[in-house]
Amino acid sequence: MSNSVLRDKSFNFAVEIVNLSHFLQNERREFILSKQVLRSGTAIGAIISEAEYAQSHADFISKLSIALKETNETVYWLKLLYETKYIDNDIFEKLISKNKELLAMLVSSIKTSKSKQAER
Repeated sequence: MSNSVLRDKSFNFAVEIVNLSHFLQNERREFILSKQVLRSGTAIGAIISEAEYAQSHADFISKLSIALKETNETVYWLKLLYETKYIDNDIFEKLISKNKELLAMLVSSIKTSKSKQAER
């Protein structure tokens, strides 16, 4: 899978997370969890973008692995927001679905990169 697809999807996800954060702060008056999900949800794309200019193949894999951790952390915050009734099922399902897609793409990219590294 092309890095540009991953970069674009992670950027679009970040836009949705920013919009979610605005909603949580303005409509739900929730300021702590909204900042947590904003940080982890936008970090995914930022780290993927950073990986494009990695200093080495190992650095590339490391950065994608960090993005994977941020993706997993975002799942936690989304679940917590849903279980505490700050977001409804529609918002939750939409964002979790997009998050799982990023998660799968990152796992695939990391596996592919590791196998290419092993071939060298």
